[in-house]
Amino acid sequence: MSTPPKGKLALPELLEMKRRGQKIVMVTAYDSPGARFAEDAGVDIILVGDTAAMVVLGHQGTTVPVTMDEMLFLTRTVVRAVRHPIVVGDMPFGSFQVSDEKALENAIRFVKEAGADAIKLEGAGPMVSRVRAIVEAGIPVMGHVGLTPQSATMLGGFKTQGKTADAAAQLVEGALALEDAGAFAVVLEAVPAPVAAEVTSRLTVPTIGIGAGPETDGQVLVYHDLLGLTEGHLPRFVKRYASLSREIRDALEHYAEEVRDGTFPGDEHTYGMEDAELEAFRSSISPTATSASDQTNDAATSASKSLSPTPVSEPPLRKTSSP
Repeated sequence: MSTPPKGKLALPELLEMKRRGQKIVMVTAYDSPGARFAEDAGVDIILVGDTAAMVVLGHQGTTVPVTMDEMLFLTRTVVRAVRHPIVVGDMPFGSFQVSDEKALENAIRFVKEAGADAIKLEGAGPMVSRVRAIVEAGIPVMGHVGLTPQSATMLGGFKTQGKTADAAAQLVEGALALEDAGAFAVVLEAVPAPVAAEVTSRLTVPTIGIGAGPETDGQVLVYHDLLGLTEGHLPRFVKRYASLSREIRDALEHYAEEVRDGTFPGDEHTYGMEDAELEAFRSSISPTATSASDQTNDAATSASKSLSPTPVSEPPLRKTSSP
């Protein structure tokens, strides 16, 4: 049974956690059950990630197709289920790249329509001004550098970023720029551990790693990945803490088998009624369905006979003489 939820985790507390060296736990969730499980487990931040495109909506190998309306719907389901964790809405591709104004407009939708506590957007460079505009409007922003899946094609695919000295320096500069623009935390994805450690030491705000080594201030994994709901190839940084896909499939196969062989539902899953009420019920619906069917068939047979033409007898042949 769930314990009573604590009050909402305050954003400034994340800074204190970094200062104390207390690791921040973030996980994705996309519906109310997942969000409740995350809260019960003591997770600090729930990210309603655009990874929903792949793990919920069925798109293959890309987060790009998920829409604002879909993300708002998913975020609302999470927000309704939790009180303590910070809920971060992930801004989908196309919702913030056009302009600062468009980015702010969609960030406001996440807060007003979905109830998110904060938003996350990918990239630095031109995206830094988006972060600044949103923060200045009073909406907390989580940054994201390194592997940014929405622009994976430009990055050459889902590959580690910051592996050269120049690329690593650019990554550090991007993270610092996001902090300067007002980001309350920065996600570091698929970054060499030494580079992530350097970024973490230079930033005042917390870093949340995913494939960025152990020195970041926190970690995040995709809900479906860590629970073993995702099948097939997984990134190196994923650790499976359960294998629920097999358990779910086994349960569904067992259910289908019992339905087909009549084992389910058993007496323990069935509602009955008092004998007297059952007898009264049967009496009240006379004739029975079987009798009514028989009567219908008899009537149809009689009608068929009455409509059949009466056979006409041929007159007997008379013998005639030959000509």
